[in-house]
Amino acid sequence: MRKLLAVVIVCGLAIPLFAQKKEQERVEEAGTVLKEILNIPDGIPKSIMAKAECVVVFPSVKKFAIGVGGSYGRGVISCRRGAAHSGPWSAPAMMALEGANIGLQLGGQATDFVLLIMNDKGADSVLTSKVKLGADAAAAAGPKGRNAAAATDIVMKAEILSYSRSKGLFAGISLEGSTLRSDGGANKNLYGRDLNAKEIVKEGKVGAPGSAHTLMAALQGASPRDTSDRPKKR
Repeated sequence: MRKLLAVVIVCGLAIPLFAQKKEQERVEEAGTVLKEILNIPDGIPKSIMAKAECVVVFPSVKKFAIGVGGSYGRGVISCRRGAAHSGPWSAPAMMALEGANIGLQLGGQATDFVLLIMNDKGADSVLTSKVKLGADAAAAAGPKGRNAAAATDIVMKAEILSYSRSKGLFAGISLEGSTLRSDGGANKNLYGRDLNAKEIVKEGKVGAPGSAHTLMAALQGASPRDTSDRPKKR
């Protein structure tokens, strides 16, 4: 009986630690992916990155269950802190990206996705509810490199710009029809208590974990302050 009780106790302690380690690894991978993508010479224009309110990174998304439930990616979001999203970058919250449209873009290969949320409306929507891209939030393929200047209208109208990297190829990509939501279970695994994306990102109820070091350094290095000239909600 004592041996059985000991096994139950050990398992009860090990499972949460395993789940936390898994999410920490996801955060680390997201940081590595973002750092690599931001260093692509003809990648995300600095002028666009500087205007983003939030950045969402989904590392190594793979296609599965097309025709049944679509594809599913897990990643992280960090936003500029403060009511006007104009402060330093927040601790990461865990996010989920779902939909058959993702699978259509993958082609059987593991793909990294980076989404830039460009205004207060888009940021507030993503942090408080499940958002369908293209319906609940205006979404578009993000311009890259020299195309940024020519795509001013797209940038101004879109609430979310999306990019992908697969097999070393980097491009703006449309994810309209897919859904973006907070991953409450993953947040609990990472931080050890129930927290939603808004509490982590906007309310600052937790600090960034050690696993987010690369992610935070990449964000701060690429865009230390918001240069958007859009009116911000106070």
